[in-house]
Amino acid sequence: MDKLSVLKDTIGKRQSAVIAFSGGVDSTFLARVASEVLGDKLLLVTACSSAYPAAEREEARRLAEAMGIEQLTIVSEETDITEFVENPPDRCYYCKRELFRRIKEIAAERGYEAVFDGSNADDVANDYRPGRRALEELGIVSPLKEAGLTKEEIRQLSRDMRLPTADKPAHACLASRFPYGERITPEKLGRVGRAEQALRAMGFSQFRVRSHGDCARVELVPAELEKGWRERDAITGACKKAGFTFVALDTQGYRMGAMNEVLQGR
Repeated sequence: MDKLSVLKDTIGKRQSAVIAFSGGVDSTFLARVASEVLGDKLLLVTACSSAYPAAEREEARRLAEAMGIEQLTIVSEETDITEFVENPPDRCYYCKRELFRRIKEIAAERGYEAVFDGSNADDVANDYRPGRRALEELGIVSPLKEAGLTKEEIRQLSRDMRLPTADKPAHACLASRFPYGERITPEKLGRVGRAEQALRAMGFSQFRVRSHGDCARVELVPAELEKGWRERDAITGACKKAGFTFVALDTQGYRMGAMNEVLQGR
């Protein structure tokens, strides 16, 4: 059986479901397939917070509307969670635990059988993922992971389905831009969000603005490093306008989970 069939079979074992929907590559693909299997017995829940840029929230709304799936938007402010603000290495655990606890409550109140998330096979195999523990403790189902679908396979299937998110750059929570131990505040999250929005408007594709106190460390994909150097004055101006005092261009370029490099050997 091919992986798409396995995915549909996994989804079809439930009579109804709620999907934690960010509007990214994975959750959009999952929503599209789940809507084929479950029809109107499906609800998308999008959580808004300081760590989730307004542009992403609006895109999630448009995607849900285009797919004709009911969407509920809730406010889930991570900066109300003490452990999130203090930013320990397992920060994601506390954030995911609170978010999915709330989504489970919504599912129970509305009579939905299961809660799905968009974790894929690569998410489980790569990088440091403390949030997985919270999902497992709460019994959250990860259909893409269960089907063994990798990120690239999901992108290809999304292209086949003509989903607009097929080639969308990876987007992680803005809290991932901070070194562990640096306190996270709504103001700092806003500063990072404004800087990244400016770089996106400048035409950069995949990047991160990492926050180190008052310094912005800009990671660009290797193919765009030369463009970044040519446009360094504009990048510097954009980051300073966003609220940073100093700006540095990381010569290693963008890599997933850069803030976890200090955890190697844990």
